[in-house]
Amino acid sequence: MKKLDLYIVGIGGQGVLTIAEILAVAAQNKGLECNFYPTKGMAQRGGFVKAQLRIGQGGAGPEIAEKTADAVISMELQESLKAIKYIKKGGDILVWAHKWLPTDVMLKRASYPEVSTVISVARVEGVNPKVLNPEDYSEDIAQNIVLLGACIAHTAVGKMFTAQDIKTAMLQRFSKGSELNIKSLEIGLNSEVKNA
Repeated sequence: MKKLDLYIVGIGGQGVLTIAEILAVAAQNKGLECNFYPTKGMAQRGGFVKAQLRIGQGGAGPEIAEKTADAVISMELQESLKAIKYIKKGGDILVWAHKWLPTDVMLKRASYPEVSTVISVARVEGVNPKVLNPEDYSEDIAQNIVLLGACIAHTAVGKMFTAQDIKTAMLQRFSKGSELNIKSLEIGLNSEVKNA
């Protein structure tokens, strides 16, 4: 694979931008041009965070148009629904099925989507949904790095980068916590996703 458009979403504090930074370093290491466009807004207060990565696209702009992303990586269930419109038909969505309940949901003034809703919407759009349940993992992991490993193993991202590419980039970019990060990456690489 020579080109990749990747849309990464979640909530502030989940490590969305860390995933993007690692992939950007991996692209640089391979000599691939990479546009990295982060959006964080009120991220420190639990707000929406997204990162758009356009790898190997030459002089293309940083924003990914609707229905053109090869894959979406999502750290949060509701944000998955918002991101589905960016995936091209036949593309992948990999969801870490974490629920970050807004106040209206906690006060029972609004509903919150279930995994089945995300799967149904993805199928209607011709997208391949894959889900990881956070409850299947111990707390002694870096959840975002587990998801990154699963992304390499189960999406189009694995056609561009190997596990070693990611390990090298991770160690270059984040020397602290390298033992936990490598353990988490291995868990993700060996994870079984629920294919819808």
